[in-house]
Amino acid sequence: MALHMIKLVVGAATIEDLLDWRARNAVTGEPWILRTRMTPKRAPEMVDGGSVYRVFKGVILCRQKILAVDTVGEGAAARCHVTLDEQVVRVAPTPRRAFQGWRYLDARDAPPDLDEAAFGDVPEALARQLRDAGAW
Repeated sequence: MALHMIKLVVGAATIEDLLDWRARNAVTGEPWILRTRMTPKRAPEMVDGGSVYRVFKGVILCRQKILAVDTVGEGAAARCHVTLDEQVVRVAPTPRRAFQGWRYLDARDAPPDLDEAAFGDVPEALARQLRDAGAW
């Protein structure tokens, strides 16, 4: 069973903001790297089908498949690079309290993927209002 990572998004209020940031900062031929301070001890489980679930303003909204987890550097300067798939998959909006860094997320607790065709292009502001009202 896959093990996932959950991480707060900083500097982007919506999935579209995150995608715009990626478009502005992507280097041709370079993978999407999520940089963290600590390397997960359970990294092999995460690479075996795991995803990074992203939290925007207290709500999990999307995920990206984890392709690799690598430690870069040594000693106090060591950091973790999590290589992600370019495809961002929207998931059922799920509330999540704030936390620092990242956390493991078991597959049984992960929100299901959304079928975007079923919902069309619902504006993020409307989706947030529907979640707050408990209607979505």
